[in-house]
Amino acid sequence: MRTPVSIGLIGTTDASVVAALAPRIERLGFHALWLNDVPGGDSLAGLRAAAGATSSLRLATGVIPLDRRPVDTLDLSGLPQERTSVGIGSGRTAHPLALVEQGVARLRERSDAEIVVGALGPRMRRLAAEQADGALLNWLTPHTAAAATAELHETAGDRPVRSVLYVRTVAEAAARAALDAEVERYEHVPTYAANFARLGIRPIDATIDGARDLAAYESTVDEIVLRAITPSGSRAELERFVDDTAEWLEGAD
Repeated sequence: MRTPVSIGLIGTTDASVVAALAPRIERLGFHALWLNDVPGGDSLAGLRAAAGATSSLRLATGVIPLDRRPVDTLDLSGLPQERTSVGIGSGRTAHPLALVEQGVARLRERSDAEIVVGALGPRMRRLAAEQADGALLNWLTPHTAAAATAELHETAGDRPVRSVLYVRTVAEAAARAALDAEVERYEHVPTYAANFARLGIRPIDATIDGARDLAAYESTVDEIVLRAITPSGSRAELERFVDDTAEWLEGAD
């Protein structure tokens, strides 16, 4: 079976654009729409707009930093729990494991939605394997993604825990400058720089630029999220990105 492939958008994408894109994403056969949660954007509000425009597309946040947005402040109304994944992460807290562990427990009390933990390192992946429904991985090559998934499943044992991988993706030559800028930015984030060094990988090798690159990730994880990188993030560019990457999926069938 082909690995489910989803679309990821930045959380500051206007709700009207999300509502317009979501039916297209659903119609073209993608598994889910993921919105990350950044200052100036509300992933949950964006997903509510997508929920009203779709019927079967899964809706996911990737991820809400609990140091900035505690679980009890989250407005989960208007989201169909049976097709929603709430992704949470530690943000920049001094005690990341404790904060996320408490967040998972509180979300269990508040919602029946799937809970996915943003997990950069092995300790957070273990927490995800033991307590959550999935781990959201980031900036991994096909080889390192497969290794992280194997570790996650081994730790989980009989628990059905999914590995989901965010991969920065371009579908047109004009977007490569934006991708290079994204790579350079993460190279200078200390936690990510340390992780790249520990894994012995270059961040540019953990990106997708065409159908062949996507094929290399097939079966390495349980879900692949194509994080859309376009020249300016306009609606027209995002529509073109969705159309182009859908053709990659057709070619893989």
